[in-house]
Amino acid sequence: MDVSWTVWALTIVGLSALIAVDFFIGRKPHDVSTKEAGIWTVVWIALAILFGLGLMVAGESQASGEFFAGFITEKSLSVDNLFVFVLIMAKFSVPSHLQQRVLLIGVLIALVLRAIFIAAGAAVIANFSWVFYIFGAFLIYTAWKLIQEARAGEEEEEFEENRLLKKIEQRFGVADQYHGTKLFIQKNGKRILTPLMVVMLAIGMTDVLFALDSIPAIFGLTQDPYIVFTANAFALMGLRQLYFLIGGLLKKLVHLSYGLSVILGFIGVKLVLHALHENGVHTPEITIPFSLSVICGVLVITTITSLIASKKQAAAEAEEAAKAEVAAKAETAGPADEESKTLS
Repeated sequence: MDVSWTVWALTIVGLSALIAVDFFIGRKPHDVSTKEAGIWTVVWIALAILFGLGLMVAGESQASGEFFAGFITEKSLSVDNLFVFVLIMAKFSVPSHLQQRVLLIGVLIALVLRAIFIAAGAAVIANFSWVFYIFGAFLIYTAWKLIQEARAGEEEEEFEENRLLKKIEQRFGVADQYHGTKLFIQKNGKRILTPLMVVMLAIGMTDVLFALDSIPAIFGLTQDPYIVFTANAFALMGLRQLYFLIGGLLKKLVHLSYGLSVILGFIGVKLVLHALHENGVHTPEITIPFSLSVICGVLVITTITSLIASKKQAAAEAEEAAKAEVAAKAETAGPADEESKTLS
């Protein structure tokens, strides 16, 4: 897809306008209700669909298919980010009414950093076709690692700050409490960070780590920097609302890691096949419609099996709790009966 600088500029201006509207509407710190989160989640998804359809209407059916495949992949991978976001919020004890501001700025930082990653990735791919082998191998390794962690039942119990974040805190200093939406305050004549600023930086920096697999994954679906950027932008900009909408449901997605591992492994294989094809080896090419079908199918199956497993686990826990309650009552009633017999 040949995209002029004018189209790039208009796209960035349009996305910036949408972000500005989102910020203006939610500028006042408040607790985000499920209804509000649901409405805005639908709005962002609808905007992404309209953008994809707009590409199709413009005669770019291939680019449209690549955008939808990339958007769905990035959206599904971003759900995994939410687990870490929950840990970060708990680590820094972020007040509920400030969480929406933290996520908005944190996601904007992530979007800027991802744009840099995308530009670098596109430059490398344009000059070194062998990088597809590295991307493919890395995604297959990441998929295997996800499966191993899921089978072992490993979960991150607490968020640990990285070295860069710790150095920033040491360099500027951090206030001992939140000061509304302020990012800096003056203390003893020195400008220091507020905890709110630290959390925003933590969200943005953490997302960079997730970009290490999500960016190669989308490059496995399309090598068009414009599609890669817009798919990432739409996936990230709706992440804040998604956090409040499904925050309580995250623990029920017990098979999410398996689903993501299948998707990453599939795209990794697709990248390796594409690299072989580029080097003159006769290999089958995996089409975008087929990729889109696989990604959507895996997500649907993963969601259904996760909900079924969570329901069974909840029922089992309820049954165990009921048995424990009955046993406790029986144990309490036993001594009482013995005492009444003695008195009689």
